[in-house]
Amino acid sequence: MSEILIRNATIAAMDAAHGARPFTGDILIDGATIKAIGPALAAAPDARIIEGRGKLVMPGLVNAHTHSSETFFRGRYERMPLEIWLLYAYPLLMNDPVGERLLYLRSLLLAMESLRTGVTTFCDDFFDPPRHDLDRLSTVFRAYDDAGIRANVSSAAMNVHTLDALPFAREVMPAELQALLDFGPPMTAAAYIDYCKSAFSSLHGRAGRLNFMIAPSAPQRCSADLMAACMDLAVDRHVPFHTHILETKTQAVTGHELHGKSLIAYMHDLGLLRRNTTIAHSVWVSDEDMRLMGEAGVSVAHNAVSNLKLGAGIAPVRRLLDAGVTLGLGTDGVSSNDTSRIFDVMRVAGLVHSVAGPDYRKWVTADEILAMATIGGARTAMLEHVTGSLEPGKAADLLILDLRNYPFMPLNDVAKHLVYSENGSSIETVMVAGRIVMQDGRLTTVDEQAILDEIAECVPAHLAEHAELERRNAVFEPVMAEIHRRATAKDIGINRYQGSTV
Repeated sequence: MSEILIRNATIAAMDAAHGARPFTGDILIDGATIKAIGPALAAAPDARIIEGRGKLVMPGLVNAHTHSSETFFRGRYERMPLEIWLLYAYPLLMNDPVGERLLYLRSLLLAMESLRTGVTTFCDDFFDPPRHDLDRLSTVFRAYDDAGIRANVSSAAMNVHTLDALPFAREVMPAELQALLDFGPPMTAAAYIDYCKSAFSSLHGRAGRLNFMIAPSAPQRCSADLMAACMDLAVDRHVPFHTHILETKTQAVTGHELHGKSLIAYMHDLGLLRRNTTIAHSVWVSDEDMRLMGEAGVSVAHNAVSNLKLGAGIAPVRRLLDAGVTLGLGTDGVSSNDTSRIFDVMRVAGLVHSVAGPDYRKWVTADEILAMATIGGARTAMLEHVTGSLEPGKAADLLILDLRNYPFMPLNDVAKHLVYSENGSSIETVMVAGRIVMQDGRLTTVDEQAILDEIAECVPAHLAEHAELERRNAVFEPVMAEIHRRATAKDIGINRYQGSTV
């Protein structure tokens, strides 16, 4: 691969020296990596020259938390808190897993939309019941390889019965409904670790940009020995221990009901708050929780849009940052967000934290939001040495945006334009590991129209099957609604306003 020289561009490097402050210069790319950044760089005679005048070059965005398993459920649900929504998006009573071709298309569609809207890296915690299957995991890897995106991938692990992972469930759910939920013997820690080791051996590091991460679903859904084994392996392989903690008030109540303490304190007591720990959500955390998280160096994937749509609350982002917690931004799954656009999450996160308290000096800034979407997200994925900023030696994962477009006209402050004005419409070029994967509004790695046509043709039959599954699972909705009601009414020392402050 010959060199690429982007010259005379406005650069928002997001590195330690510049942060979001733009400067004018050149970027020299050699193969998959950035070779140099500076003024008037020299390139090889056969280098490809990209004129950067009037363009903004920035790191590719990082989606710190998503679920490709939801991609076909875009625009399907609303007005449902998480515990009810899960009944339909992740049904208790299940059909057979989606077929291999649909699994491939589902994953590819997420990657395609992500690249189109500036996401060059995402962390996909996909759900693939009823068991973990290496061939199916390989199908997801193949889709991301074909698209050309960078990804951490895992299938969520859980081995605690649903009724034992929710407060009040055993007393609220009638016996005849409980009898329907016979899932067989739970997965053992040893079995899941064997699966993970096989994934590391056969898939981890594929194409130099696709990695396997370890994803115990949540501390209330996993046994202590499973989580401990997961952490040991995550530390050994230098990958994230990617989990969900305290997304909803119900989950906040769960910790106190099951363990007499918050789920963060429970994780701390088990030695599971580490640099490798990446927590999706972290909405219902106390000051003591945040202190423990900051001291341990954990990361949080902040899913501002999803948390609003599911009525979960607003994560206390300012207090998390002040406690020393690393923040990234996630879309969560397309079903609880309806897009995979991190630009949308940036705008919502930039706005929503201004309403939770009158001290405007503590409102989150555009520079901070942009850092969460780039280098902060890379840290949550344990990829900060690879991506998230434009620096010599790092991967050439970058976006080129047209500054002569409505979101930047007239140009005042690059970070504020990116957070509050841009929606991805100004992106001209997307590059991952030095490869141009989108140019002039067209993906270069796949036949985009053919894929969309195939999805339009074959997915309606799958959705019809899913609609029948929804009807079967609707019998549990009154139970979940009562659990949600009881949890919402319970006093745990963190009221909804406090849990939502910044």
